[in-house]
Amino acid sequence: MITRLLVANRGEIARRVFATCRRLGIETVAVHSDADAGLPFVREADAAYRLPGNAPADTYLRADLVVEAARRTGADAIHPGYGFLSENADFARKVEAAGLTWVGPDPESIERMGSKVEAKKLMEAAGVPVLGNLTPDSATEADLPLLVKASAGGGGRGMRIVRSLAALPAEVEKASAEAESAFGDGTVFVEPYVESGRHVEVQVVGDGAGGVLVLGERDCSIQRRHQKVVEESPAPDLDRAVAAQMHEAARAAAATIEYRGAGTVEFLYDPATERFFFLEMNTRLQVEHPVTEAVFGVDLVELQLRVAEGASPLGGFETLAGAR
Repeated sequence: MITRLLVANRGEIARRVFATCRRLGIETVAVHSDADAGLPFVREADAAYRLPGNAPADTYLRADLVVEAARRTGADAIHPGYGFLSENADFARKVEAAGLTWVGPDPESIERMGSKVEAKKLMEAAGVPVLGNLTPDSATEADLPLLVKASAGGGGRGMRIVRSLAALPAEVEKASAEAESAFGDGTVFVEPYVESGRHVEVQVVGDGAGGVLVLGERDCSIQRRHQKVVEESPAPDLDRAVAAQMHEAARAAAATIEYRGAGTVEFLYDPATERFFFLEMNTRLQVEHPVTEAVFGVDLVELQLRVAEGASPLGGFETLAGAR
């Protein structure tokens, strides 16, 4: 059982995790940079540990310092929150190597879903719909428009819409350079661009042995510069039969890697054809998770903690209205 939890994060998500811990009687530890010393999340924790410096690279992104903070404060588990080190497989390994409970997926799952190129191959093998991959040499006029995407990272960086074959080589080069600068990985791929596509994501919680609880979908199509602005659940104007197919595809995606904990499987939905395609999997708790909590009446942070302790998310939750 987890008795003292360190949250390797700051601000809103640290406070969110602390709130669940207080309700469950779990002691909490905050880590903070010098710049954040006076913020509410530090005051709300049972204990606080200073990470010397101000910049994230010197503080919240220092896996060694975070693990040392857990050791010095007597924490027996670490929750990564979102952002920072939350999808860093090496950090997860360091946490486990230190004898601490990692409140997140298996490091191998993080790695396997961290590359969009490799993730698409995995999903295709699992029977999850994916968009076909193209190359600058194989693409034809009939394939236009095209989308060049970075294999690593997200947020619209390393992404280019291409509407002429003549422009494709230059756009691939630009996208690769941007991806290298932003993520340290210049790998890009090319796939068909779906005009007027919708972005729909499915919330899952896995038990690490192939069992997966699906908690509906969220539509996050309203975006600005590839950043989500509004999330809605259930997804509006989405045929429930199609939604059910998405849920099963998300279940298959998580089951094929024996996913553990909370994660989100993202799909691109084409309203014109009512087809959907795998985009990526976020191997962490998402910023938008309270939308699902409000619909289903669950505490996803509590589910994360229980799964990390060895419990199954399936027991007692599959009877929730709408859960699949």
